[in-house]
Amino acid sequence: MILLRRLLGDVLRRQRQRQGRTLREVSSSARVSLGYLSEVERGQKEASSELLAAICDALDVRMSVLMREVSDELALAELASAEAMRPVLEPVGAGFTPNERAAAERQNNDRSSAAPISADNAVSVVVAA
Repeated sequence: MILLRRLLGDVLRRQRQRQGRTLREVSSSARVSLGYLSEVERGQKEASSELLAAICDALDVRMSVLMREVSDELALAELASAEAMRPVLEPVGAGFTPNERAAAERQNNDRSSAAPISADNAVSVVVAA
């Protein structure tokens, strides 16, 4: 599950670190406790809109810029999550045309009428995991 508070915290931390500022400096400027700002940056606390405005002011970053960056991160996380949910393999025959499918079925039927497998004509297959 994608947590918005975590993405928001990551973006806030990056903004602060880009400026070379410490948690102590930003928390003092935003008039929020250092511990609370740290929890917000780590995605452990939900920041109110008032708190976000104070942090943005302290970082001299417009809230719209911050939210746009969070939105971009969210879009990437959603894409990654959707890709992880897609099946790895397509069903057998999914990409065949009707003629190719019919030819494959005929070939499969020809194989099924072949001699049964015995110890003399068996083939070993090793699959690496």
